[in-house]
Amino acid sequence: MPTRISWDQYFLEIAKTASKRASCFRGKKVGAVLVKDRQILSTGYNGAPKGVKNCLELNNCLRDEKGLASGERLEFCRATHAEANAVAQAAFQGVSTRGAALYTTHFPCVLCTKLLINAGINEIVYLEEENDELSKGFLEEAGVKIRRI
Repeated sequence: MPTRISWDQYFLEIAKTASKRASCFRGKKVGAVLVKDRQILSTGYNGAPKGVKNCLELNNCLRDEKGLASGERLEFCRATHAEANAVAQAAFQGVSTRGAALYTTHFPCVLCTKLLINAGINEIVYLEEENDELSKGFLEEAGVKIRRI
């Protein structure tokens, strides 16, 4: 008898597919899916804001230009993170994210973590670990469930 993938696997596969649209010059491809009641609310990937050229189009990374290490001085990046883009996409469409789960290819940074908490996300399911103890601490304090698959 054929088997079906789990809901977690299904949504994580969609996040992986969304990550293929990422425009990070450094090659960090992140995808995210917001889900509520097994229904997709929105998706996101790391890329430049609407109407702004991305790093691939410019063949240049602002962070590389400034010699910044991964995870530092995040404001020096043309891209909006996948998680933030998923929340923004839901807001743009007038869709509430309260009580939703986020499925993402990478554990969120502290900036996205704060945004996700304020957007009412109650669970984060992720694939790749990012050693961000501050983010984990905020999520635990806010009562957001986190699971790595």
